[in-house]
Parts: sequence; structure tokens; C-alpha cells
Amino acid sequence: MITTAVILAAGMGSRIKDKFDDRPKGFINIGGQSIIERSLDILESNGITKIIVGTGHLSKHYEDLAHTRSITCMKNTLFDSSGSFYTLYNMQDILEKDFILLESDLVYESKAVSNIITHPRQDVILASGKTNSGDEVFIETDANHYLRALSKDVGKVSNIYGELVGISKISIKTYQKLCTWAQNHSEIAKQIHYEEAIAINCEENPIYIERVKDLIWSEIDTAQQFEVARDTIFPKIVSKEQ
Repeated sequence: MITTAVILAAGMGSRIKDKFDDRPKGFINIGGQSIIERSLDILESNGITKIIVGTGHLSKHYEDLAHTRSITCMKNTLFDSSGSFYTLYNMQDILEKDFILLESDLVYESKAVSNIITHPRQDVILASGKTNSGDEVFIETDANHYLRALSKDVGKVSNIYGELVGISKISIKTYQKLCTWAQNHSEIAKQIHYEEAIAINCEENPIYIERVKDLIWSEIDTAQQFEVARDTIFPKIVSKEQ
């Protein structure tokens, strides 16, 4: 039973900074609630009791939230010069069990979490069908649906199986192997995002791609994505889950 979750929330949100320059992306309000608190509600309703938030940019917002919600904040002090994998790598002293890994800027159906928590495999990346968001990370798999490659450049992947959602299940064994790799490749590891680190190591650490074709979700990286999430995606989620 998975009881731990990690939320990556250190990024500076540079592509949406003009619209939300006073708060991290997780504190964007949609439907009367911040998207980070909605994620916390979904995680807790699925039996998650330990939630670690990797903070950085405007971290005080998360530190204040920790006074009212059951979260532990781990700050990446190099948030402005490192990628999301470095935020995850810095959690070695506190991560002891398999965990759910989420990005902080997501709006999604609750079944995204329940499906991946209950999945029989230990290492799983959640994928969706085509979103036409304009900012997709495309996933290539082998014949058994294990990760082979991922990229925002459609020309760098073949036989596209789905799109990266930003919700995964990672075993502690795989996490520790990733950390060992990072220690041996420190300069690369510091600069890349978590999904790139997983892809680089996927031959030695196979990770299954669970595709939910009809999943309703959106990340919020730009002002346009925010408007689509607020006006289209979130109402669809509410209507579907009622």
C-alpha cells in the first residue's frame, strides 16, 4: 500500500510569471480552491498520509500551508539553477518507501491517482491520449508498453503511445538507483527534469506506461493553459466526477 507522495513545486513558473508573479503555480485558484490543495485532498482520499513538497521559488507559500495541511516541505536552495530531478534527488534523507510523484501545476481527475496507486506494477508513469495542448511530452514505448523515450520534440520519438501527465509511481529501489546514477553524473543530473532522468535510466530501471486514453487533465505552464484549465478542463472534471 502506497502511503507516501512527493509533489515537485520548486520551479519558477517563468512562462506564467506575468500573470501569477506573487505565488507559485500550485497556488493558482481554479473552482474556488488552489490546485495544490485539490491535489492534497485527492491524495489524502486515496490513503496517502505522508506528503513531501519539494519547494524553491516563493517557498514561503508552502511553508505557510504546512501550518494548516499535513505536508513536509523540502527546499531546493538551487531552484533557480537546477531542474526538477535535483529537487527529487535532494529528498534522499526523507524518502524511505515507494511513493507517488506529482507535478504541482496539474488539474486532473481523481482517478489519475487511484489508478496509479492500485496498479500492480511498482514503477509506473501515467500517460493520457492526445490533448493537443501545444506543450505535450510524447512517450515512446516498446511492445510491452515499457518506456523507451520521451520528448517534447515529436521528431525524437517514434510509435507515440501517449502523453506524459506528470503523475507516476516510483519504487524506493528505483529511486535509490536514480540517486546513485546522479552521484556519478552530477552535472547532468543537476540540470535535467525528473522525467528525463527516468528516461535516461529506463533500460536498467524499466518503468511501465499506464495509458488512460480518456483522462481529463491539464498542466498550467502558460496563461493560455490556465484559461483552458479554468474554462474547459476543470468544468469537465467536475461534471464527470459528480
